[in-house]
Amino acid sequence: MYISLKPSLLILGLSSLVGSYSLKAADRGTEVYKLCSYCHGDRGEGNPTIGAPTIAGLPDWYAKRELLNFRSGARGAHPRDAAGMRMYPMARTLNGVSDIEAVVKVVAAMPRVTPDNTISGHVIKGQNTFKVCATCHGASAEGNVALNAPPLAGASDWYLLKQLQNFKHKVRAYDPSRDTYGAVMTSMAAGLSDEDMLNVVSYINTFKFKKAAPAASTAQ
Repeated sequence: MYISLKPSLLILGLSSLVGSYSLKAADRGTEVYKLCSYCHGDRGEGNPTIGAPTIAGLPDWYAKRELLNFRSGARGAHPRDAAGMRMYPMARTLNGVSDIEAVVKVVAAMPRVTPDNTISGHVIKGQNTFKVCATCHGASAEGNVALNAPPLAGASDWYLLKQLQNFKHKVRAYDPSRDTYGAVMTSMAAGLSDEDMLNVVSYINTFKFKKAAPAASTAQ
């Protein structure tokens, strides 16, 4: 009885190639992250003095979307967005989507770093304001990939406050046609006062970060 080993050898060869590719992609992601670490830190802990938020544990689908936005100029090109304007050229140094996909996987795999709380507001009032936010971001601010809503729990509170301000004044998502998900936030933030923002961020500070359950298919 003759048994051909060619199919088995082919499968083994392809498995080796896939394993080699995965290893190279992981190595590339680590290499690319060295550039990010100058501002965001070796552990993704962030640096508030230069406007760099904590990014450790950030979902890869969300990090990919925002890096693509920075790269295209859909985000970070507004003259009133100093921190975003630093990200714009950084994202453009990456070697296309392959580099972006490699580095966001490294970031997503990092243990979450809990930043210090810097915002002080009225937590109970913030809880009431957050009811609207919870429809997309979840009752515990855990995020919802199906709605393209990132987690808010465990984020740098000063960064959340700044982004609410940026959305309200259309510094972020300044061109709705280029940032459709951001455009949703501009309408949500439009009615918030400065006090409302302080309160809702203070309420978000009461949650601990936890990774949301993966969806059947990730958003782009």
